[in-house]
Amino acid sequence: MSSRVKVSDKRRVKVVNPEEDKQSVEILAQSIVKISDGFAQLMPSGLTRKALIVLISDATSNTVGRIEIGHVLDALPRLKGYYVQPGKGN
Repeated sequence: MSSRVKVSDKRRVKVVNPEEDKQSVEILAQSIVKISDGFAQLMPSGLTRKALIVLISDATSNTVGRIEIGHVLDALPRLKGYYVQPGKGN
């Protein structure tokens, strides 16, 4: 398939191959499914939500707040439903 040219707001020219775009989208969809499914498997493992928040907070040297970490943990199980079409990447 032929390539197309995109011009960004900063006037940089980027050559885009539509086939590469499709591959990138598919890889992203597969990654989202893996993250969502992996988190679903992690939660019943015995590690509490509070413990997970503390571990992540510590791993980020407390630069990410516990409330924000909680919001991310709330969103992880929903990623697949929000961003992956049925039959794509799962």
